[in-house]
Amino acid sequence: MITPEQHVRIMVRPIASALPLGFFSFGLGMLLLAGSGNGWLPESEQHTVGLLLAAFVAPLEFTAAVVGFLARDTFGATGLGLFSTSWFTLGLVDLTSPAGALSRTVGLYEFGFAFTIGALAVAAMLGKPLVGTILLVASARSALAGAYEWGAPKSLNTTAAWIALAIFAIAVYGGLAFLLEDVLQKTVLPLFRRGSSKESIEGTLQDQLRGVGQEAGVRQAL
Repeated sequence: MITPEQHVRIMVRPIASALPLGFFSFGLGMLLLAGSGNGWLPESEQHTVGLLLAAFVAPLEFTAAVVGFLARDTFGATGLGLFSTSWFTLGLVDLTSPAGALSRTVGLYEFGFAFTIGALAVAAMLGKPLVGTILLVASARSALAGAYEWGAPKSLNTTAAWIALAIFAIAVYGGLAFLLEDVLQKTVLPLFRRGSSKESIEGTLQDQLRGVGQEAGVRQAL
């Protein structure tokens, strides 16, 4: 007797990794935030910064998020999706607000975003510590920026800006590391993968297919 499983065929479409694009665009967004907060860019440049965040960074992050979901990388796609709309939101705020204006609403959003990204960072530590570290630092930056929006000393915003600059450097490293790993099919720059994340690179095809029946899009319900 033929079982239902013997009739099932799962088609996996090979696609490129979205992580290099996500990391590089993420880093450029952080560089803009750094320059805006540490004095490199005058307040009169706020609308230009907003335009670049909304028109350049956000679309690239969104594209990477879509590809991430198609690649069945729920974690990576979730992070990229959250940041893509975050860039778009902050960009619109900068575009529509007077230069240097503060907003408690934006501050509350920054607090909520920091908490959400912090939770995501905890999950990332289980498989991709480098990604988890970036998310934790980004969470701290958002919390400091939120405090400034609520009336805290400007020194906190300056600190957030320098943290953003550090994130830029780490993000460029991560983007290059993921790019080389995908092109050469081996780890060149340390990414400190572990668990299932490490197995996805070093494991066999049999390892990759283990548990695929329980993934979203294959199982009956989300």
